[in-house]
Amino acid sequence: MRKAGTRVVVTGGAGFIGSHTVEQLVAAGARVLVIDDYSHACGEQPPSGVETLTADCGSTEAASAIDVFRPDAVLHLASKGGVQKAARDPGAHVKASLASTVALFDAAVRAGAHSVVTASSGGTIYGDAASLPARETSAPAPLSAYGAAKRAEEVYLATFGRRFGVRTVALRYGNVYGPRQDGTGEAGVVAITCNRLLSGDAPRVFGDGDQTRDFTYVGDIAAANVAALFGRRSGEVNIGTARETRINEIVERLVAESAQSQATEFLPAREFEVRRVCLDVSRAQAWFAWAPRVQVGQGLALTWSWFAARHRESLID
Repeated sequence: MRKAGTRVVVTGGAGFIGSHTVEQLVAAGARVLVIDDYSHACGEQPPSGVETLTADCGSTEAASAIDVFRPDAVLHLASKGGVQKAARDPGAHVKASLASTVALFDAAVRAGAHSVVTASSGGTIYGDAASLPARETSAPAPLSAYGAAKRAEEVYLATFGRRFGVRTVALRYGNVYGPRQDGTGEAGVVAITCNRLLSGDAPRVFGDGDQTRDFTYVGDIAAANVAALFGRRSGEVNIGTARETRINEIVERLVAESAQSQATEFLPAREFEVRRVCLDVSRAQAWFAWAPRVQVGQGLALTWSWFAARHRESLID
């Protein structure tokens, strides 16, 4: 698929990952329609020429807009709730997230999209994997309602692909972090820690902090989204760094960036969370010529600088 002039719908395009991806799509010459309910908007204005619709991605309004836009490809980044929120009310999570996602997939194929790419979760799909780094050939074994819903989205998407001859890709992200991430909720240890340190509060860690995650910089995630949209292969693809990083190491690096001497506050471990995460990314390299470029140390420095600058601006305002 050519890049210049390609018509792409991005759900969740006003959010953390979406805003970075939309910028890269526009830079590549694509025409973009953003559909977002703005419940988790990052506040960044879209590039000039981007069309926007404020709506739930699974709504009739969204379906009508997609039909009129006639996209070549659809990228689904809209997400509602994380592991803990889904665990508190799995039924509500299915209604708000999975049902909306399936409606979007249906609208995309009805509008004639040739490719549909969705954001899945390498951090939850594999559960406590028997061996690391986890490969796409490993059997899915989610421990949480959130992971189960993401796996269900993958199955639905693949079904639409087989039924309608549409190319489909489920990108199984590692733990995404970087500038513009919301640090006011329950998820996103990097953003939450930045906000706490800038407010003069001690960083918090749930559990002993020796649990690991595959921390992946948002700019690399956005590049993977674009590569998948313009690729030719279908299936599930890990997007990560193939490296385990302890939560304690993340917090220690951010404390060092802040030039503070805050002691970490340790809280009881959360339920339904896996112990270790690390993703094999050889399929992404082979299929989409994609590889992570930003190492964790560099990414944390960039992220801290962004949060610190935003904090200074808020004090001036």
